[in-house]
Amino acid sequence: MIVAQPVGRSRWHQMRRRKPIDEAVRDADRTGLRRRLGAGSLLVLGVANILGAGVFVMTGAAAADFAGPGVMLSFALSAFACAFTALCYAELASAIPVPGSAYSYCYATLGEGCAWALGWLVLLEYSLSASLVAVGFAGYFSSLLATLGTALPAAITTPLVAAAQHDGHTVLELGGGINLVAACAATAAAVTLVFGVGRSALVNAILVVIKLGVLLAFIAIGASAVNPELWKPFVPPNEGGFSYGWPGVVRAAAMLFFAYLGFETVSMAAAEARDPRRDVPLGILGALALCALLYIAAAAVLTGLVPYRQLGVADPVALAVDRIGWPGFAGLIKIGALTGLASVLLANAYGQSRMCLAMARDGLLPPLFARVHPRYGTPWLGNLVLGAIAAGAAALLPIGVLGDLVCVGIAFAFILVCVAVMWVRSARPDLTGAFRVPLGGVRIGKVWLGTVPVLGIVLCVAMMAPVLLDMVVQVRRGDVLPASILALYCLAGAAIYWRYGLRAARRTENLV
Repeated sequence: MIVAQPVGRSRWHQMRRRKPIDEAVRDADRTGLRRRLGAGSLLVLGVANILGAGVFVMTGAAAADFAGPGVMLSFALSAFACAFTALCYAELASAIPVPGSAYSYCYATLGEGCAWALGWLVLLEYSLSASLVAVGFAGYFSSLLATLGTALPAAITTPLVAAAQHDGHTVLELGGGINLVAACAATAAAVTLVFGVGRSALVNAILVVIKLGVLLAFIAIGASAVNPELWKPFVPPNEGGFSYGWPGVVRAAAMLFFAYLGFETVSMAAAEARDPRRDVPLGILGALALCALLYIAAAAVLTGLVPYRQLGVADPVALAVDRIGWPGFAGLIKIGALTGLASVLLANAYGQSRMCLAMARDGLLPPLFARVHPRYGTPWLGNLVLGAIAAGAAALLPIGVLGDLVCVGIAFAFILVCVAVMWVRSARPDLTGAFRVPLGGVRIGKVWLGTVPVLGIVLCVAMMAPVLLDMVVQVRRGDVLPASILALYCLAGAAIYWRYGLRAARRTENLV
């Protein structure tokens, strides 16, 4: 039973209150969402959200600005870092099959205050991820139209803020445009999700098939035109800061950390999975493994076709296929990239709206985010509001800034998920699902320290550290925009929770 929070209760006590796991599972069945998705659909959902921006958008900037051909190592490093957290997600999704993913896991284990902080940062991560993908979509759309003889003006395809690399660090400049094409792409994805998960899952399946076919064609045909000399040196000498060398490889891995975010979206679908304890772990781990292999192969071809310093564009794959000299193939690849990015936009909008749904059902966000459309069975108002926010960021911010902010949000969320697994093993050893993280761990008193969760935390910190260091350098240079966005967003989240969430949160009588 849901009851109002007593007025006199200590706010600090409220922040530490946890939703009982059994109640969280029962509450998942009262969302009004329909259980339609099997393991195959969840795998498609994960691939749809992972495979896209990483290869079609971010590879170029990561290679040109930081890693050179060593971007292949960066992809492997970021996948390795994500793998440990993915195992933790799989255990939690198996034992606690509820919507809301990391937010819901955190609420049931670490308490309401931590859950709010996590959910708020994950919303930033999803919103800016959608914006980043939309910017890439705009780049490929413009490139395709140019192939057909129509050029869009830069004023509607470039953001207001531009990013460049100087002395191994990011410097921001005014770009002078407003990326309306990207804003329209983000809005279209949100509107599509209004019409139902069943329809969007079918659309995603079609888009994923096209995307995979085109990407495999790019790898196969592009491999025949690769110039191995372009891979030398594989890790270019460091030129200061994060420009190349091993610092650049790590910095690029942090940027590409975002590319694997899609596996988290699979856990968002727990309330719509037919057998969440089995299907969700399969979807998470399968999608991560498949996409990591494809990312590395595509990065090898991309850096073998174009000198890495020339890849710092929003549509690097389009640039690469133009170098092959097959106009028809280039057009096909660009269409495939557009379908791939469209599928990522849909899957990203899906995960974002389900996160808001879970938070709104707990009373931590306004009720409009929990309103499910009576006909389509989707949180339609939330989709539209979130789509508008993503569209605004896509119109104004460059890929580099978006990627860095997303990395910080992802890393923080992943750390708390790893902590949540250790809490469950320590406090609720009786709670078992169909999947448990491997490699064991040790007990110190009543606390279980797992090998996988601890390694996950260490690697997430390693991914986040170079981004935060780069932000500090930017502030010293006078570029305060990224740090200001992050700081203001965190302050806004704290204020909303303190003034609204603590008062409006709905809590069960048996919260502990």
